[in-house]
Amino acid sequence: MDWLGGLEAHWVWMTLGVILVGLEMLVPGVYLIWLGVGAILTGLFTAVAHLSLPMQVIDFVFLSLILLFSARRFLRDSPIVSADPLMNRRVARMVGQTAVVVQAIEHGSGRVHFGDSEWIASGPDVAVGERVRITGSDGATLLVEPVALLAKGEPDSA
Repeated sequence: MDWLGGLEAHWVWMTLGVILVGLEMLVPGVYLIWLGVGAILTGLFTAVAHLSLPMQVIDFVFLSLILLFSARRFLRDSPIVSADPLMNRRVARMVGQTAVVVQAIEHGSGRVHFGDSEWIASGPDVAVGERVRITGSDGATLLVEPVALLAKGEPDSA
């Protein structure tokens, strides 16, 4: 790599590798880390074996592809399981909880109080002050059912 003004090729590859690994932190999930590791390994091979420029490029391409597809296969076969899969799904965390009706649910629509806020609710007709169980959501609208129905009907499985 004479065009770099006397820099040794292995330092160029290792620097490129560190830059790519650093970019993975800024743009996660783009597989830049595997290209960065491929560049670092190419730099190590170049330092040891004094490879020509075409061999360095071929080495980088093949190492990067091997690392990339190996990582994809490994992560497909043993995925990373979240400790809290509902972390960013607030409404999904609310399913099964009870809320208090603050605006009567009439003709399928009303408002309920849950936690520190009020939510638009949809479900059977329920009077103000009664408790309802949250069964799901439709966008930002909570789907609810009266708690009294559970007590009169079949036993609650929860």
